[in-house]
Amino acid sequence: MDLGLAGRVALVAAASKGLGRAVAREFAREGARVAMFSRDQERITAAAAAIRDETGAEVLALTADARRGDDIERVVAETVRAFGQLDILVTNAGGPPAGTFETLSEQDFVDAIELNLLSTLRMCRAVVPHMKERGGSIVTITSISVKQPLDGLILSNTARAGVVGLVKSMANELGPYNIRVNNVGPGPTRTDRILDLARSRAERAGILLDEALRANARGIPLGRLGEPEEFARVVVFVASPAASYLTGQTILVDGGLYRGAL
Repeated sequence: MDLGLAGRVALVAAASKGLGRAVAREFAREGARVAMFSRDQERITAAAAAIRDETGAEVLALTADARRGDDIERVVAETVRAFGQLDILVTNAGGPPAGTFETLSEQDFVDAIELNLLSTLRMCRAVVPHMKERGGSIVTITSISVKQPLDGLILSNTARAGVVGLVKSMANELGPYNIRVNNVGPGPTRTDRILDLARSRAERAGILLDEALRANARGIPLGRLGEPEEFARVVVFVASPAASYLTGQTILVDGGLYRGAL
C-alpha cells in the first residue's frame, strides 16, 4: 500500500531511541522528510545519521526538551524553516517512574503531568497554526494504560489518560480544518523503558531479569513482547493520508493484551 507520505514532513519527539526512533525511521522509509528531536544532542545526531544513511531520506536532528515551551516553539520553527511545511506531528516522551499511590509525592504527580500531558499540549499548540491551512495529522504516543491501568505505574495511568481526553477534544475541534488527531498506545514492547521496569521488578521480587521479562509477556495472546518496528508501522499508517478518515481514536498495539470489548 502506498501511504502517500512522499514529500510530507513529519516531526517526531523523543526520537533518539526506542519507539520514537523506530517511528522516525519508518517515516523515512516511506519517503517522508523527517525532523526528530530529543534532549540528548549526541544521541539524536547519531540516530538521524543512521536513518539518513539507511534510507536516503532528508532527516533533521534537533535538540529540545519536550517539557519546555520555548524549546518546542524553536523546534517547530526550525522544522518549517528547513522543509517549508509541517504535515505530521508525533508526540512522545519518556514514562514517569514506577510507584504506588502511597509511596509517591504530590510533586511526583505534578512532574508526570508535566512530562506526559503538558508536553503533548505544548507540541500540539505549536504545530496546529502551521496545519490549519493545508491540513495535517497528529499522533500521540501513550500506553495500554489509557484503557487498562497498570499496577505500579499510577503516574503513567493518571497523566496519559489526560492525553486521551485532549486527543478526543482536539479531533472534534480541529476536524473542520482537516487536522486529524489520534492516539496509539503500545503494550509491552522491547525498549529501554521495559528493560528498566523489568529490572526494578526483578530487584523487588528477588528474581532474575530474564524471569521478569518473561513475566511481562505473560498473558499476551501472541505470547511475546512487541518490537519497536511493529509499533512504528501502526503509528506511521495512522499518521498517513492512507488513514484519511481516521480521527479521535485510540489504537492499542499490544499483542492482544487488553481484553476489553471497547
